[in-house]
Amino acid sequence: MAKILIIEDEAPLAATLAYNIRQEGHEAITAQDGVTGLEAARQGDPDLIVLDLMLPRLDGLEVCRLIRRESDVPIIMLTARSREIDKVVGLEVGADDYVTKPFSMVEMLARIKAALRRSTARDRGDEIVRAGDLEVDTGRHRVTIGGREITLRPREFELLRVLASRRGRVLSRTDLLRRVWGEDEFIDHGTVDKYAED
Repeated sequence: MAKILIIEDEAPLAATLAYNIRQEGHEAITAQDGVTGLEAARQGDPDLIVLDLMLPRLDGLEVCRLIRRESDVPIIMLTARSREIDKVVGLEVGADDYVTKPFSMVEMLARIKAALRRSTARDRGDEIVRAGDLEVDTGRHRVTIGGREITLRPREFELLRVLASRRGRVLSRTDLLRRVWGEDEFIDHGTVDKYAED
């Protein structure tokens, strides 16, 4: 059972999400503004956060940015905005996934399941992958190049781990999507290109 924090100011949507998450056997807690949500994230130690972009008191981007400074908890961002730039900004500040409203509850639950599975697998791992002067410590979620530590967002870390562990092999975009984002996710193939550009 996972503890999932829903930070969403639309009370009916938050209640529906919480109900469906509980039906899946998880614990669901809710917060209706950015300040309360940030406090709940810091004190409640959730396993995953569903975070609305447009929130009162403190917007979702800032909440995400502040949480990401302290934790690599998976964050799925919700928004009514469908512009590509909004998605890119959400990913830039540390969100792991991005869902545009209105959304299918089946899709949302699949994304939550996939994010939790990736997070659990990462926590169990204790492998150290080396490629030249690059070292990826999967157990400690730490990357060093030439002994100097670099900071990566969770998805960037997983993408680097996959590429480093398959050094010298050609991986298709489809293969990268499956290994990094998971088979249950509804991801556009251009997502890989966005990370490759960074």
